[in-house]
Parts: sequence; C-alpha cells; structure tokens
Amino acid sequence: MIRFYALGLLIACSLLIPTPASAGKKSAAKDVKMMPEKDQYALALSAAPPRIAKGAGVMVYGADGKLTEVRKSTNGFTCIPTVMNLPKPDPMCMDAASHQWLTDIMSNAPKPTNTVPGIAYMARGGSHFEKAGKVVMSGEGATVVKEPPHWMIMWPFDPAASQLPVVPNSSGVYIMFQDSPYAHLMIYQDPNKMK
Repeated sequence: MIRFYALGLLIACSLLIPTPASAGKKSAAKDVKMMPEKDQYALALSAAPPRIAKGAGVMVYGADGKLTEVRKSTNGFTCIPTVMNLPKPDPMCMDAASHQWLTDIMSNAPKPTNTVPGIAYMARGGSHFEKAGKVVMSGEGATVVKEPPHWMIMWPFDPAASQLPVVPNSSGVYIMFQDSPYAHLMIYQDPNKMK
C-alpha cells in the first residue's frame, strides 16, 4: 500500500509541472482527475490487453487529486488513467518492476532500483518530448510527439552494446532516454493485437 501511495504522490506532483503542451491550456490530466471514478477506471484498464486488464489492479484520482487504489491486483499489474500532464490521457498498466521504475523516475532517484526487467503497456499510446532530434526527459524547450500504442521493457539498455536505435523509426523499436540510467526499450506494437 505504501508503494501505491508513493506512486500516487509522485505522479500527482509531476502533474503540477507545466509542459509546452499544457501551458495556458486546461490539461487532460486535470480532466482525468475530474472524471467520474467509473470513467477513470475504464480509462486505466484501456492501457492493457484484455488478458492483463482482467486481473490488474486499478488506481484512480480521488477528490483530493491523489491516486487511490480501487481494485487490488490478482496478476501483479496495476493500471493508472494517465501518466503525464499532456493534452491526451496516456494510461499505463505496469507490473511491479515497472511500478518501481516509475516510482524511481518520478522521485528523481539517480537510477532505477528494480532488480528485474519490468513490462508496461500503453495500448492507447502516449507521448514523448523531442529536442534537437533526440528524445529527451524534460519538456522544457521540447516538442511533444504523439506515440502509437506500444509496450515497454523497463531495464537499462545500452545502445552501444545492443546497437539498437535511439530514436523512433520504421522498425518500431528504440531505446528511450539513451543518455540516462532510465534508458528503456520502446516497442511500437499494439498490445491489443498481440496473441
């Protein structure tokens, strides 16, 4: 429960940071927080393929703007209705290792502390920031780029050793945040079409 509270607190704090896409606009994250619980619940579960969603835990925003667990997980995955404060909701469903990875990045830990690779799904897609032709961690001075439905492996990938691309490309696979300990593998493959 402490992990869920910490994740909720970290995500809620991140939603207060303005981004180029949200400056001067009503943010989708705020809209998500104001949605009825049943709508947030459905949005959160839309992040994962049905076989994962059916047993996933769900966290939604309460009246206080904090994430609260409303359904316990029976399969080790937890789904949330949005990750970033961007115009379009970007729900994510993640296993425990990815949950730890997300908690670490949101708390500005020097590196992720998950001890095994994590899996996270974003079946509705998401967004990332690009600046000077690179995917960057901060939105300051960057452009918001929409991503297609995808899934991720949350584990440090070294582009030099793996020879994997470091920018989105036609192969659909790349290492995001290649210059940081939070480098992870992005796979542009719709989780809902995986068998």
